[in-house]
Order: sequence, then structure tokens, then C-alpha cells
Amino acid sequence: MRLVATALLLALSLPAAAQQATAPAPAAPTPFVAPESFAPLVRNLLPAVVNISTSQNVAPRPGRPDAPETPQAPPGSPFEEFFRDFFNRNRPPGQQNEAQPNQPNQPNRPAPRRAQSLGSGFIVDASGIVITNNHVIDGADEINVILQDNTSLRATLLGTDPRTDLAVLRVSHTAPLPFVPWGDSDTALVGDWVVAIGNPFGLGGTVTAGIISARGRDIRQGPFDDFIQTDAAINRGNSGGPLFNMRGEVVGINTAIYSPTGGSIGIGFSIPSNLARGVARQLAEGGRVRRGWLGVNIQQVTDEIAESLGLRGGARGALIARAQEGAPAAAAGIRNGDVVLRFNNQEVREMRTLPRIVAETAVGAQVPVVVWRDGREETVTVTLGELPTEATPASTSPTQTPRPDRPIELSGLGLRVTALTAELRERFRLRPEARGVVVTEVLPNTPGAEREIRPGDLILEVQQERVTTPQELQERIERLRRQGRATALFLIESQQQGQRFVPLRLAPPRGSPG
Repeated sequence: MRLVATALLLALSLPAAAQQATAPAPAAPTPFVAPESFAPLVRNLLPAVVNISTSQNVAPRPGRPDAPETPQAPPGSPFEEFFRDFFNRNRPPGQQNEAQPNQPNQPNRPAPRRAQSLGSGFIVDASGIVITNNHVIDGADEINVILQDNTSLRATLLGTDPRTDLAVLRVSHTAPLPFVPWGDSDTALVGDWVVAIGNPFGLGGTVTAGIISARGRDIRQGPFDDFIQTDAAINRGNSGGPLFNMRGEVVGINTAIYSPTGGSIGIGFSIPSNLARGVARQLAEGGRVRRGWLGVNIQQVTDEIAESLGLRGGARGALIARAQEGAPAAAAGIRNGDVVLRFNNQEVREMRTLPRIVAETAVGAQVPVVVWRDGREETVTVTLGELPTEATPASTSPTQTPRPDRPIELSGLGLRVTALTAELRERFRLRPEARGVVVTEVLPNTPGAEREIRPGDLILEVQQERVTTPQELQERIERLRRQGRATALFLIESQQQGQRFVPLRLAPPRGSPG
């Protein structure tokens, strides 16, 4: 700031002519120069990119494998003989007299047929380590890796990771195999040139080029989505193939496309190499992936939630909707309503950043976690566990059922609430151990309706204070109004969405001025 002020003072003290003479000329924009050819780059990369061929046994249809299934006619009806004659005429020679499935005591047991599938992959080690997508080889009985010279090698599956859609194979060869190096996907910028090589539509090694169109795409494929988007043509069969930068390094693994037709329309997605490399290493070494685990349910911090929590600097971080009992977060003292701002010295800019950072942290590591709590930052140290294979359901400690109280309308919010009773548990099919204040009615065109609160939802907390009766709930809301709070943060539990924090505008009660 001081340098800027000094420069301005000097400019004001000089004559106009002198200012023009001493002012630096604006830098000329760097001219755009497209590569003259990708051929020198591609020539070195093609030998390490392979085709993946898989096959599996599937139950055949009666008759020939590509024939439609035989219609089932009622036994003894005229149609039974008609369909049997029709399908017998269309069977291959020697199979005309095979029994139909609807003929009693004559089961039809045709031999299983082989289904073929093609994809792409690439070699990352001279010993024969091959990377591809999990969905390319999923369910395969036999996997073959086809080199550029059409040599076919039987592959052994070392491990898969459905969460990131990655698989690692091994092939054996008499000589060291060509391979390509991993690159740093964090340095890949929007606008950088990239080259995709793969096996689209089973045509064999095909090269396309384009640029990185976007970073950090979430396409709802899994909890660790962080895709690179590219306009380099990617089609069916490119799955598992590499995305190269101009140094010939793998910065992505082509995985998915957005297309209404099944062909490329210039929107393809690749797994970043920095995410894939660690997963591939663990699969190659041990056949499975060990990920860090915090044990929390989280949600996005909206502007309204940030305001209700007094979070300075705007919405950011991941809001803890629930710290699972017995999990690492709860053991370290992380609470419901905390906002995780930094994890292991990495900033958590938004909710979906946290699962990826946690998963990439070593199991058993002790890491600092900075949370926003009670209007200030606090640091807790968490010892990470290992992410279970399946999601671990959070448990709730049973509590006493609150006494039945009269229904109350939360004026200004559009909610009618009452204490939880046995009758309401049965009516809304609530868990026996459920607690809180139950919503019995939501008025249209009110803050409650706008936030999709529904009858049967439970209000557990207001502004991170537990409520067990309608009177407690109403008192908390009125106290916040007296404090001049514009919003209140409710912890809601519903059958459909589980526990979540919901910010509600504290509109004045009906009949209030303004």
C-alpha cells in the first residue's frame, strides 16, 4: 500500500509532459501460438497407452444369443405351439428341437455366452503396472491388455477402488515395457493444452487434443469428485485412458463424458493425477486403499448460516451437522455446529473439500483442525481413523420423552410444533429414541416452507442450544429476536435427509410493526 501511495504522490508532483515521458509503456500481450504439431509428443506416448479387453460369462437368451426371449404362452393354449414352431425355425441348425422354457420337465439349459467390452489404460512402470477405470474391468472374468503392436497380454487384477473409479492391473512381458510418468495435476491450469489417447468405439489407439476447460468439477459420481474438465474429444472406449500435458506427463485419467448422444460434445471429465497416483500406489502395493476418517456428517455453509454463527469473512468451511459417537472427531472434542475452517493446515473453502483432504491424510496421523465455535476460532487435535468399507451409521443416545405440552405456533416462521408423544411417534414413524420438538404443520409461503421443513421433522436445537419442549423453543426464538438477530440456526432431523442445520429468517411475528 505504501508503494502505491508513493507512486501517486510522484505522479502528482511532475508536469504532464514529464509524466508521459517517465510512465512505463503498457506491456504488450503475449501472442497466442498454437503448437505446430503434436506428432513429436504423441510419438513417444503411444507405446505406453494400451487397450483393455474384457470378457465375462452372461446367461444367454433361449435360442441364439442375440434372439429375443421366447414369449411365455399359457400351457395348452393355441399360442404355445405357434411360438414353439416360430422360434424353432429361427434357431441355428441342430438346435431346432431344444425344449422351450415353458415346456414342463424339459428344462432349456443353453451354454453361457461371452460378453466383450473394450476400454483404455496406460503403463506407469516398466515391470507392467497398468492403470485403468474400475468400470472398465468391473465384473470381468478375463482381462487382456493389448499393446500398440497388437501383442495381447493376460492381465492380473491387483486391486480396485470404486470410490474413485480406479483399477490397477499387472502384465508380464519378456522385455521391459514402455511407460509414462505421472504429472502434477495441481499445476494444470484452465486453458492449458492437453492430449487424450485411448480406444474410442474399439477403433484402437486414437489421439485427440484440446484444452483444460475447468477444474474442480463435481459430477456427483462419488464423495471425492474433483474432476478436470476438457474439450479434447473423449468417447466411449476412452475410459481409463490418459490425459497428457505438453510435457508428456499424465495429469488425468479420462473417466466420463456429458453427452445426450453418447458421442463427444466437448465436455469430458478426467480424474486428477494427484488424486489417482496415491490410490494407484496403494492398490499396487496392497490391493486396497486405506483412507483417513473423521466420522462426521457435514453440510455447506451458506451466507445465512455464516451470518447466524457470526462467521467473519463470509461463507466458507464445512458445518458439522453430526459428530458420530465413538468416531475420531467426537473423541477429539469436535461438536455439532462447529465449522471446520482448516484441516491439517489446508484451508477448507467449501464443504466438499473436507472429505477429500481427510481421505488423503494418513490413517493414524495426528492433525490440527481449526474450527469456528462460539464466535471464535479454536484448534483441536484429531487422531484419524480408517474409513470403513461401508458408511458407519451414526447412533443416537436414547433420551426421556418430554412431557406432552400444548401445540404452539412459531409466529413469523410458519411452523406449528408440539411435544413428542407416543401417538406422534407412531403417526410420523419416528424412532423410539427420537427426541426434540415435532413439527405438525408448515404454513405455505413462510420461512419454514421455503426451507423445505415438513410435518414430522424434529427440531433438536436452536442456535446450538438443545430444546425439548415447545415452550423452550419459543423462548429461544424470542430471546434471539430481542438480541436483534436476523436469523436463527435450527438443527432439524427428518426421515429423508437425516440431521441438517437450517437457517431461518426471524421475521417479525404477525401483528408486529414493520
